[in-house]
Amino acid sequence: MLKNIFQPKETAFAHCDLPCGVYDPAQAKIEALSVKACMEKYAASSDADFKSRAVAIKEERSELVKHHLWVLWTDYFKPNHFEAYPQLHVLFNEATKLAGAGGSKGTTDVAVADKLIAKIDEIAEIFWATKK
Repeated sequence: MLKNIFQPKETAFAHCDLPCGVYDPAQAKIEALSVKACMEKYAASSDADFKSRAVAIKEERSELVKHHLWVLWTDYFKPNHFEAYPQLHVLFNEATKLAGAGGSKGTTDVAVADKLIAKIDEIAEIFWATKK
């Protein structure tokens, strides 16, 4: 009897996690800017404990950059976007690698963070063009 009370009366289907309009590359950029800030604070400090914490936070934020980019890549962009912007797959691949172990997770070089931010900006430009 309880099963019948809580069983949904209708089933809804959607093509994405939530109704369209919830995606934004700004989430990835905010995290990438945090990565850069951690790198800058790391370079400016001589305190080993502080530096260790800066690296830990930088790596967490780098992982969040990858997560937000993957959500855009896999959930927002559709085949028609990839046809109109064939460079998208390469941009996402390059950006997620820049946020990974061979990129911002594996270095404290601010130039790597700048490259990551630039890739996110390229993706954002295409993203906003698809929203018109």
